[in-house]
Amino acid sequence: MLAILGITTPIFLLIGLGYIARWSGIIQREQMQGVGVFVLYCALPALVIRALTQQPLGDIFKLNYLVAYGLGSIAVFGSGLLLCLKLQRQPLSASAMQALGMAAANSGFVGYPVAVMVIGSPAAVLLALNMIIETLIIIPMALILAEMGSHQGSSVWKTVKHTALSLIKNPVLIGLLVGISLAVSHVQIPGPLFKAIDMLADAAGPAALFVIGGALFGLQVKGMARDVGQIVAGKLLFHPLAIFIAFYLVPGIDPLYMAGALLFAAAPLISIYPLLGQRYDLAGVSAAALLVATIASFFTLSLIIWLMTMSGLMTF
Repeated sequence: MLAILGITTPIFLLIGLGYIARWSGIIQREQMQGVGVFVLYCALPALVIRALTQQPLGDIFKLNYLVAYGLGSIAVFGSGLLLCLKLQRQPLSASAMQALGMAAANSGFVGYPVAVMVIGSPAAVLLALNMIIETLIIIPMALILAEMGSHQGSSVWKTVKHTALSLIKNPVLIGLLVGISLAVSHVQIPGPLFKAIDMLADAAGPAALFVIGGALFGLQVKGMARDVGQIVAGKLLFHPLAIFIAFYLVPGIDPLYMAGALLFAAAPLISIYPLLGQRYDLAGVSAAALLVATIASFFTLSLIIWLMTMSGLMTF
C-alpha cells in the first residue's frame, strides 16, 4: 500500500500546490489560464508527437486496443444518456453533457501523469490512442447531441459541421495528425527540434497537474447531489469497470496496455467540462462534478492500482 501511495500522493500534491497557489493569490486566474494554454497548445501536442515518432507506427496503433477502449467508453456514454434522458426525463442537452462527464477521462492532465508513474513510457502511446477515441468519437457525439437539444430547429448536418470545425482546431488532435504524418513518411526530426519537443513533452505532466489544482479553486458543491453523484460515480467507477469488461472480451491485448487503459479510465472528468457545461446551462453541476471527481479520484485511483497488484496485472 505504501508503494501505491508513493505513486498517487505526488500526483495530488502537485494538484494541491496549484490550488494553494490560487488560494494564496501567488498566481491569479489569468496567469493560471496561461499555464493551461501552454499545456494544451504546446506540451501535450509535443508529448503526442514524441510518442508517435519514437517507434514504428505499427507498434503504436493497436486496433484491438482502440476497439476495446472505444466500446467501453461508448457503452458508458450510452448508458448515461439513457439514464438521464429516458429514466430521469432530463433535456437532451443536459443528458448529453452528463453522459460526456461519465465517459470522457482527463487523459492529458491527470490520466497521463498517473499512468506514466505506473507503466512508464507506454503511457504516452496510450494517451495518443485514447485521444483518438475521445476527440473523434465521445466529445463529438456529446456536442452534437447537446447542440441538437439546445437548437431543436437546426439540421443535423449543420450541427455536425459546426462541431467538426470546432474540433479540427483542437491542438492535441493537430499534434496527433502531425505525429502520424511524420511516422508514416519516416521523416526524421532534426536533433535540436526533437530536443525542444522532448523538453516540452517532459513538462506536460507536472504543469497539467498544477493547472488542474488551480482550476479547482473557487468551485462549489451545493444543491446538486443527484446529478453530481451520478456523474462522478459514472466516471470513477462505471467507466473503469466498462473498460475492464471490454478489454476482457477483446482478445490479444497486452496486459500492460490493459493496466494503462484502466488508469486512464479512472481519471476524473476532462478539464474543459465546466466550460462545455456552461454553454448548456450546467455551469454549477459541471464545475461541482469536476471538483468532487478530482478529489475522489485520489482514493479510486489508489484502489484500482491496489486491485491490479492483487490480481497480478501489475507488480511493484
